[in-house]
Amino acid sequence: MKKYCLFDLDGTLTDPKVGICTSVQYALADQGIVVEDIDDLEPFIGPPLKDSFMEFIHLSSEQADQAILKYRERYSTIGKFENKLYPGMERMLKDLCAHGYVLAVASCKPEAFVEQILDHFGIRKYFKVVTGSLLDGTRQHKEEVIQVAFHELFGNGQIPKEQIYMIGDRKFDVQGAQFHGIECVGVTYGYGSMEELREAGADFVVRSVEELHDFLLRGKKDPSGRLDFPTMGKIFLPFFLFLAARSFVVAFVMQVAMSCDGHLGNWQLLEYDATGTMIKLENNTAILVQILSFILATCVIFRIARVTIRKAKRENRLYYLKPAPKRNYLILSISTLCGMVGCNFLLSLTGLVSSSAQYQQVLENQKGLLFLPALLLYGLLAPLGEELLFRGIIYNQLKRNLGALTGAFLSALLFGAYHGNAVQLLYGFAFGLLFAYGYEYFGSFGVPLALHCLVNTLTFLVGTCFTLPKTLVNWPLCLVSLAVAGGGIFQMHRNRNSRGRKLAVAQK
Repeated sequence: MKKYCLFDLDGTLTDPKVGICTSVQYALADQGIVVEDIDDLEPFIGPPLKDSFMEFIHLSSEQADQAILKYRERYSTIGKFENKLYPGMERMLKDLCAHGYVLAVASCKPEAFVEQILDHFGIRKYFKVVTGSLLDGTRQHKEEVIQVAFHELFGNGQIPKEQIYMIGDRKFDVQGAQFHGIECVGVTYGYGSMEELREAGADFVVRSVEELHDFLLRGKKDPSGRLDFPTMGKIFLPFFLFLAARSFVVAFVMQVAMSCDGHLGNWQLLEYDATGTMIKLENNTAILVQILSFILATCVIFRIARVTIRKAKRENRLYYLKPAPKRNYLILSISTLCGMVGCNFLLSLTGLVSSSAQYQQVLENQKGLLFLPALLLYGLLAPLGEELLFRGIIYNQLKRNLGALTGAFLSALLFGAYHGNAVQLLYGFAFGLLFAYGYEYFGSFGVPLALHCLVNTLTFLVGTCFTLPKTLVNWPLCLVSLAVAGGGIFQMHRNRNSRGRKLAVAQK
């Protein structure tokens, strides 16, 4: 989170329309120019006054200077108080200060007027520094007042630019921020349009004071740190419904198979041992049963998952106003592939794979399967159902109450244990953490789903279609793969707050 906020005044802290536009109207009348509707003078709100007279009215430099004198004749006595504070603004400033933000004003309005307006509304106490232009016509541009604000905040010391937001409603605020290499939050409740802020390259855009408040304080509200009974119900009820639905399908098919002596026409449904005792469903029958079980289980929890995922997206939307660099999707994909190789090699080299009878049975059951149904199951249906449950429902509920780190750890642990053997427990735990990280990093449920599909598909293909030479499974390659995976995640973390990303707009 940032620590310093530089606010523009007009159109950001206060709505100055009546005072500014009426004073401009008064100044133009002195030039023999009649503007009846003050709405036509809204472009004067924000940019330096002299520039506006010359650009919008096409006055000469000398005429603009004369118009400014006439403007100030009215504004200095009447116009500066024909102003109003945006609703919710004082509460936001108070909350920002309470959470440790250092606030400043950087306005192109004359500094003397800025001080008087802030005092008039009783909000001067929230600002450590107030800077503006000078009445002699100097220091008129945003980059100049920002520079002065920096000097008053930090003296001759180092400026922590990564800790500073410039907040304003016009392109001049964006340009001033870009000049100094700090991030800018554009606000559309003032007098700059969405198109203006987009074209200027604002880093973030919010639509209301309430949304600005939530954006600046995002992440400041700590989770409760406990799991109450209703939350436990929201976690474990979908979990048990998911397991129950899958078990119901298996039990139902087993009952049907046994009632027809294990055969359906020429299709053998059950396998028997040498003594004629039924031991399990035939492998391909088992795959079809698993497909049906995942379809039913996914349908059972789908509505709960959809509601939970949408709620999480609304609650966290302000974290993702600025999308992550596209290259990070590639980095995460490569890290996942390397992590998959490294983890598989690690489990094999440590002997865990060969010593786990349950896992060996899982591998045995995958041999000789109908390829397309098995690929559908492992590559799509299983990842979809499991992600809806473990990331969509369980992780989001745990995160809301215990925080993202604890939520990721516990949901990953439950995901690993759900697989029922030591090898997949460790493997599922590691990738459960990775899937939760991808979800948290990009803010999109599609990321962990895509990663899960990728891992399952490649694991299935390698296990059924290819046989890796034993010499390839070695410690150097294992450690290099894990190091590349870890390095990729570290690089993503470093890039998380990098500048130069595209504009994003908060969606209600």
